[in-house]
Amino acid sequence: MERAGQWLGRLRESYNLLRVKLGGGAAVMPPLEQDALSDSLQTCYRHLSQTSRSFAAVIQALDGELRHAVCILYLVLRAMDTVEDDMTISLETKLPMLYDFDSYLYQPDWRYLESKDKYKQVLEDFPMISLAFRNLSKIYRDVIADVCRKVGAGIAEFLQKKVDSLHEWDKYCHYVVGLVYVDLSHLFSVLELEDPIGGQDTELANSMGLFLQKTNIIRDYLEDQLEGREFWPREVWSRYTKELSDLTKPENIDAAVQCLNELITNALHHIPDVLKYLSRLKNQRVFNFCAIPPMIAIATLAACYNNKQVFRGVVKIRKGQVVTLMMDATNIEAVKAIMYQYVGEIYRKIPSTDPSSNKTQQIAVSLQTICSPSGTVVLCNRYSPIYLSCAVLLAALSWQYLSLMSEVLEDEQASEN
Repeated sequence: MERAGQWLGRLRESYNLLRVKLGGGAAVMPPLEQDALSDSLQTCYRHLSQTSRSFAAVIQALDGELRHAVCILYLVLRAMDTVEDDMTISLETKLPMLYDFDSYLYQPDWRYLESKDKYKQVLEDFPMISLAFRNLSKIYRDVIADVCRKVGAGIAEFLQKKVDSLHEWDKYCHYVVGLVYVDLSHLFSVLELEDPIGGQDTELANSMGLFLQKTNIIRDYLEDQLEGREFWPREVWSRYTKELSDLTKPENIDAAVQCLNELITNALHHIPDVLKYLSRLKNQRVFNFCAIPPMIAIATLAACYNNKQVFRGVVKIRKGQVVTLMMDATNIEAVKAIMYQYVGEIYRKIPSTDPSSNKTQQIAVSLQTICSPSGTVVLCNRYSPIYLSCAVLLAALSWQYLSLMSEVLEDEQASEN
């Protein structure tokens, strides 16, 4: 424990020094400024780093109370998602919980202690999350409560039925993530961080959410199957197999990959809307926050396309790849260049015998036309080479700090038990 504390201290000093060199001041990341945060917010950022290190890094693009609000929103959604995913919780218990979840935000003592899910800590420690929520300004509380109410009802609806058609797949993804982007876009406009049209064009905001959630569903096929969950649309998989679970059988691997490719092709159709949405953003911090997840998503789809490993294990992009994407996605031209690269990877992997090959080729060519650089694209053009080097090191230090912090907390919890 003493050695870990020394490492944390050195990482804190290195991080602060780099922040000063980059002109951003010292200790901007919430995990590094814990002394300045309330106990409830410290708890929230700790849970954020434990449940999603990539999102813990993405959220740093935002400032002040907006950053805290998005952190809390993420944890509330994570808590609801945990209720949905935990197959040890009966449907009779899940449904009323999800319908009433927005009311738990105002109940200081509400928590759920019976979950067996890997993210159960957000339910067990919900009083700290709800306390941080109640300390937010009303404008943020209203948005979070509204999202919570709508998402809860949507999840409850699909717990009572399967995702059958592609239309229902879109509807489910709308409930789970699309609504979040719609309400956040409205919030960005109300706060005058972005133009009013951003909050009014709900179709583009929804497409952002659909693209991200479809990517998650495609990637998580095996994990969901092992836990007894099904989110792939029957309209697609029924053309390849009698039961969705049969795609894991070795003798069905060719059909499984063809089904996978068709779903990825469907997800790619949201990219034009994603690019249009991002092109309207004026605030640099909002842009960074919104641009990074789609970049990770397209890299994930490129890794999953025509990949048998989706049905055998976990397909993830490398941490270094994530850091590079985070550093590069700072303007719309850079985003297009990244899309161009990964769509090209997908195009080069299209099998001529794949039933969806023509559709995949068509959307890939269309996307590369849209994303084709009109000139030289300079990634991270806001920084000189020496500052870019510092920024990359800063990201690496931040990642290392978050990882070590999680390990220290786990050691402390183990020693207490």
